[in-house]
This record gives sequence, structure tokens and C-alpha cells, in this order.
Amino acid sequence: MDFSTPGVLDRAGNVKFQDFLQFYVSARLIAQGRASQLFDQPIASAELQAIVQQPTRVRLPTVYGPQVGLIFVPLTRFPFLLAASFWVAISVLLFFFCVYWIWKSCSSLRQYSGIVAMSTICFPPLFHFLLRGQISVLVLACFTVAFLAFRSGKGWLAGMALGLLAFKPQFLVAIPLVLLLSGEWEAVAGLVTSVFAQFILTWMCFGTSVMRAYFDTLWHISRWIDTAEPGMAQAQMHSLRSFWILLLPWPTVALVLYVLSSAVVLVIAAASWKSCGDLALRFSALVIAAVLINPHLFVYDLLVLAPAILLLADWTLGHASHSASAPVSVLVYLAFILPLLGPLTVWTHFQLSVPVFAGLQAMIWSILRSSARNSYGM
Repeated sequence: MDFSTPGVLDRAGNVKFQDFLQFYVSARLIAQGRASQLFDQPIASAELQAIVQQPTRVRLPTVYGPQVGLIFVPLTRFPFLLAASFWVAISVLLFFFCVYWIWKSCSSLRQYSGIVAMSTICFPPLFHFLLRGQISVLVLACFTVAFLAFRSGKGWLAGMALGLLAFKPQFLVAIPLVLLLSGEWEAVAGLVTSVFAQFILTWMCFGTSVMRAYFDTLWHISRWIDTAEPGMAQAQMHSLRSFWILLLPWPTVALVLYVLSSAVVLVIAAASWKSCGDLALRFSALVIAAVLINPHLFVYDLLVLAPAILLLADWTLGHASHSASAPVSVLVYLAFILPLLGPLTVWTHFQLSVPVFAGLQAMIWSILRSSARNSYGM
């Protein structure tokens, strides 16, 4: 195993739990009273070098809000590898906790606890998530709480949970628009309240200069995007933006097609949510839209598909006689397994997972529309 080597670097020369570096560095700067330097990239590079203590090609721009670094301040008491190991252990517990609560709501899936547990352990994004020490499990937690709140009829609380995604704002490209277009005003109010509360509290904690530096970093993506997406990175991305970039050699055409296809997904997701059909289907459509329209989604972020996969698998078991049950089952299986084949796009330039996600979105819309027609006819 690559991680069996002593020290910070693995056998391939990469930093172990590499992505956790940016969170650890930010937390150290905050703990040392140097929050004003959070978005100073030379400072971040120097801190990174001090942790690794040997030459490395790793370059990680600080692109997360200062509130993210604040979460990890308690872990700065420990050396980097120990802190990263603690975070990974916490993340695993939180991941299984989220899966457990979604699974508990799946009446048809409850009898398959062993298969669900094995599938959870083998979920491809989980491996990438743990290997990098990422924070995607916090995104999964937001979606999990939102689903449970919607299920309890607490739209405002669901919106609050979704608004917490502001710490990873690319996930909020689709969700507010879907909720707005579908007239889900209570959830929209909760989401807006949550987003503003998070930024206001962060502003009060860190001050204007730090927040200005953060927004400047977000606004000028061109300064750091090549560092964040080096080499094979596009092959490990699974959204419409990366799909068109990989497929076409013309950036402008790829951008236009990304915007157009995102608009189609957005309309379908809004129509699905507005249908007032089965919440499992509607929420799955919301999750898939958030994934497809996300402009910067790596394979570890596909952790958020876990609720949709569980809910859709439960629906197929509970509606075995439905004409759409078999095709949805196939698409769910492919959505689960295809992230493993992401690296093949280096040669094929065709990310197989994205059409499958889009196919699931279309199938959900078709099922909900058919159900609404049948209910109207009755």
C-alpha cells in the first residue's frame, strides 16, 4: 500500500492525505493569530513546505472560506499526519452515520442490511475521499439533514441545512434555482437565512480584509484553477462542465454546451421537485442536479450521491412491477460503479458517469410526470 511508507510522503511521492493540507495550514494560521495571511499563497506554500520538510511538487491554493479552517483549529495541537488520521476516522463515522439514517427511511431496503453495509464500504468515492483527507462528508451531512427535514415536513430546516453548503459554494449553483423555480418558498427562506448567517458570522470573526481576500479568490478563478485541476484532474471530475471540456477541444463551445445542458437539467429538476410526487424521487433529482451542474466536482465529492443511490434502490424494490424499475436499477448500478472508470477518459475523452447521471435525472422526471398524469386521470 502506498501509505505504508514512513513519513509524510507515500510511495508515489505524494503527500499523504494531501487535500487535508490546505485545511490544516489554514487552521494553523488561525490558531497562531495570522488569519490575515489565510489567502496569501506564498505564505501557504511556505507553511506547506514546513509541514512536508522535503521537496514536493504539491501546490494547493487556499480556496475555502476561513470558516472551514476554523473547524480544524483543535486538530492543530497534533502533527499533520496524526491530525489527518483523526479527521479521516471522524469522517468515516459521519459517513456511515449519514448512510444509516437514510437507510432507516428506506422501508424496502431495510431487509438488505448486509448488502447495504458492503456497498457502503465499497462505494468508490469513499476511497478517494479518505485517501485525500477531504471534507465532502460535511456536504453529505448537509444533504442528509435536508432530506430528513423534508421528510418531516420541515422545509425551513431543510433549507437551513442546504444553506450550510455555502462553505463549498459550487454545490449551491443548482439548489437555490431548483427550489426557486419550483416555488419551494419555505426552503428558499431557510437557505437564504443560513447562507447569510454563515457569512455574517464569518465576517464578524475574521474581519473585512480576510473576507475581501476570500471573495477575490473566488472571483478570480483563473489565478488558481490550473493549480487545482492539474494533469489528470479533469479525468477525475464528474459533472457537465468537465464532461464537455474532456469531450471537445474548443473551450468556448464546451462552455456554451455546459450552460445549455445545465439549463435543461435545472428545468427538469425543478419540474421533478414541483410535481409533489414521491419525496425519494424528488430529492434524488435535487441531488443529481447539484452534482451535474456543479462547475468543480471531483470524484470524492460524489460521496453526496449516497442518499440518491439508496433512495432510488429502495424505490425500485418497492415498485418492482413498474415499467421503469428495471432501467432505473441499471442506471443506479452504473452510477455506483462508473466513477471507478474515470481515469479512462484520459484516452477516451468521454466521462461515462455523466450521461448516466443525466439518464437518471430524465427517468425520475418521466416517472413523476407519469405518476402525476395517472393521479389526475383518477
